[in-house]
Amino acid sequence: MGLWGIPAGADATGGRDDEEAGAIARLRRHGARGLVALALALFTFALFPSVPAADTPVYDVGSVAPEGVVAPFAFVVPKSPAELRAERADAVRGVPPVFTRDLQALSTAKARLAALTAAAAGAAARPYRPPADGVPLGDGVRLTAAELGLLRRPEARAAVFVAAARALDDWLPRGVANTGEVANLRGDVALDSSPAPGGPRTRDDALVLADADSLLTFADVAARAERPAVGGPIGAALFVKLVSASFAPSLVPDRAATERRRAEAAAAVDPAQYVVREGEKIVGAREVVGREEFEKLRALRDVGHARGLAAGQPAARAARAAGAVLSNLVLVLALGVALRLFRPAVYHSLRAVGTFAATLALVVAGAALVARFSPERPEFVPAALAAVMLSILFDARIALVAALVLAVLVGSQGPFRGTNALFTLLVAGAAAAVSVRSLQRRSQLLRPVLAASAAYATAAVALGLALGWSWRAVAASALAGVASAAGSVALATALLPAAEEAAGVDTYLKLLEWSDLNRPLMQRLSLEAPGTYAHTIAMANLVEAACNAVGANGLLGRVGTYYHDIGKLERPQYFVENQPRGRNPHDKLKPSASAGIIRGHVREGLELAAQHKLPNAVRAFITEHHGTNRIVYFYEKARERAEGVAPNAAEYAYPGPLPQSAETAICMLSDGVEAAARAMPDPTPERFRELVDRLVRQRLDEGQLRRAPLTLAQLETVKDAFVRVLLGMYHSRIDYPAVTNAPAAELTRA
Repeated sequence: MGLWGIPAGADATGGRDDEEAGAIARLRRHGARGLVALALALFTFALFPSVPAADTPVYDVGSVAPEGVVAPFAFVVPKSPAELRAERADAVRGVPPVFTRDLQALSTAKARLAALTAAAAGAAARPYRPPADGVPLGDGVRLTAAELGLLRRPEARAAVFVAAARALDDWLPRGVANTGEVANLRGDVALDSSPAPGGPRTRDDALVLADADSLLTFADVAARAERPAVGGPIGAALFVKLVSASFAPSLVPDRAATERRRAEAAAAVDPAQYVVREGEKIVGAREVVGREEFEKLRALRDVGHARGLAAGQPAARAARAAGAVLSNLVLVLALGVALRLFRPAVYHSLRAVGTFAATLALVVAGAALVARFSPERPEFVPAALAAVMLSILFDARIALVAALVLAVLVGSQGPFRGTNALFTLLVAGAAAAVSVRSLQRRSQLLRPVLAASAAYATAAVALGLALGWSWRAVAASALAGVASAAGSVALATALLPAAEEAAGVDTYLKLLEWSDLNRPLMQRLSLEAPGTYAHTIAMANLVEAACNAVGANGLLGRVGTYYHDIGKLERPQYFVENQPRGRNPHDKLKPSASAGIIRGHVREGLELAAQHKLPNAVRAFITEHHGTNRIVYFYEKARERAEGVAPNAAEYAYPGPLPQSAETAICMLSDGVEAAARAMPDPTPERFRELVDRLVRQRLDEGQLRRAPLTLAQLETVKDAFVRVLLGMYHSRIDYPAVTNAPAAELTRA
């Protein structure tokens, strides 16, 4: 038999089992985080499917090539999407609109005029007085009384209609367009003689260019056609009215032909910026690299990599892909090791690790978009986004490490190799990370914008001086960085609430929102449990002062104290601070029942916290502010009724746990201190000090503070802060002399 009656070897076996269980638990914990790192590495490879090591050197613009590069095969340097779009837009704008002749326009117009002639003859033959708004003839034409009188004269009527027919015959065959169709045209138009609707397709060889200003419109016909010789102004107005109603354009836009010719012009734009032949020199040794050489080098690298992947064996392609993923994974694992060593609390939270990885993935996705549309502008990669979010969620130091790793991860990808992405992203990310140290107001988000903008500008000047950029290029790089910094910080601000929930982190800003005393729970507490509310506010002053004095989170202490007793809302009358004098409902209950009600306010507080979605850090105050303390009053009362027989101690103790943080421990201490100080009849500094010393010593002796990260020196600082605040809260007041009709005197006497 071994010690304590345990068989020999049993303890060793149990120890081995514990070691194995611990090893399995550690393996699962590290394995889960390794899977997160692998997912981020695979995600990066999916967006940048290339090996982060360049076979073909890519030298930046303005640098001197240490060795010459000759094209090993023929390849094409494509234009960027923006350049191709701009050139195609220019080609489309250079295609004039097509107009074609409608050979049926004259027949249509004369048929309309004939119908109007018949209608006018009928109206003129009827002897009646026309209405005030005129006589309708059709096609929107109405005759005034004067015009109807003119038409009742047969020779005048014939002269007007003959003049209208002559105008149509003279002008429509020349090609007349609607005024609205050509009013906004400038430059050339293409004229075609083939019929428009129903005719053969417009042929390019039949098109003739003409100035848009030379096209005839109806306005020209109305102004230049020969008027009838009778009727004077009335006859001229009637003539214009008839020609307008009969008019059919004989020159019409052929939109289908126009769109076809514009599509052909856009398709004819060459998508290649340069065509490089096999054996052609791209850049010579010790030559300055220009924009053309840079584009050719980068295209050679990308085409060579693509050809290598396509031409290689499946095993070789798989090996290269595995190498790319492994390269990414090594960088991500380096960040994981940093988390494990320097921020173990973050590392142990899988939610926090997942949010960390998602933030990095968001920046990698942004880098992929930049690589697709504007790889020459690495300033647009939102490096400040990750730096700001991680600084706010965790802290600036780990955000700085993440910014450095992220700069290397993005800068080593294919589209950014040979550019200044690594240097630019490293400088900007580091500046944004260290600028967010203690974010207490939304307006402080301007600091990372200014810091990152200054970093981008400094990087642009440094690169410009080193590589011989023009000042215009330096300014363009700096302005791109300023835009990226502002956009990244704005996006980080928008994503921050969701990131807080995902990571389970309660930031200063979130706590600040919950410190609002107008929130529903605090409003209920002030109305339904006013005594508890007053006790809570007084406690919050003590806790915040003590937390700030020992370097703990004063805002968390205040906010947590606000909500530590919300469980009393369910039955406020059972707690002494809310009871009117002489009325105590516990007098009618057994001690065990009373103790159950008192203990129950912890459980009911947690239910209210879940219902109102209180932050996790605040919920800890509900469970930890009593620790495992005994409800002494009802326990002693139960002992008296049981005549010395000890009742079940578990029924008269709070469920715990013990305070796990400095803030909850200080809240526990202030709970007893504030209640006792309120009952003190003659408060003096010495009595306050004696009270605080006794209550803190009592909690120490009970073991309630053994899990709290507070040293004895810090406890002395806490006690000093308590005494200082209590003296301000319960200072002596002077008696004001009674003054007749003075409100202050009335209040004093009352």
